[in-house]
Amino acid sequence: MLALESPFWSELRHAYGVASDIPVLLSQLTSFPSETSYQDEPWFTLWSSLCHQGDIYSASFAAVPHIVGALGANPSRASMSYFLLPASIEVARASGSIVVPSSLATAYFAALAQLPMLAGAAAHPEWNESLCTAALAATAAATGNHQTAQLLLETEQSDIPAVINWLQSR
Repeated sequence: MLALESPFWSELRHAYGVASDIPVLLSQLTSFPSETSYQDEPWFTLWSSLCHQGDIYSASFAAVPHIVGALGANPSRASMSYFLLPASIEVARASGSIVVPSSLATAYFAALAQLPMLAGAAAHPEWNESLCTAALAATAAATGNHQTAQLLLETEQSDIPAVINWLQSR
């Protein structure tokens, strides 16, 4: 995993240019910041920088191990983006046939492999549908079931009853 203090971050890119600002944002994830709005920081900037309208960057691959590492420190405190951002990055990578830089690949794929176990560790009866769906999408993406992950990522909760009705009426 690329250390947050590494000067190599300045060689990585995100949607707005050089990724030297990403380590400070990632370091905030260990305190499990509030995510009650899509504009809450640091998630807002991480999303817009690392998975901007479905586009991903070299810094995206370096960030995933840190996101998953923060999640692993206390899975019961997870919010949606701990699962959604890694899942979205992996789905974008797979659908675009993007090659992870060799210097980041081992840590990136090792972090993805932890997501199914962390989803199980984080699960509890009070989960809302959005968090449950995010964890399922992360599990699907991490296990190579990219179409399933994409379906989970793209489906709005309000669409589910209509989808179920459609499936049952076929």
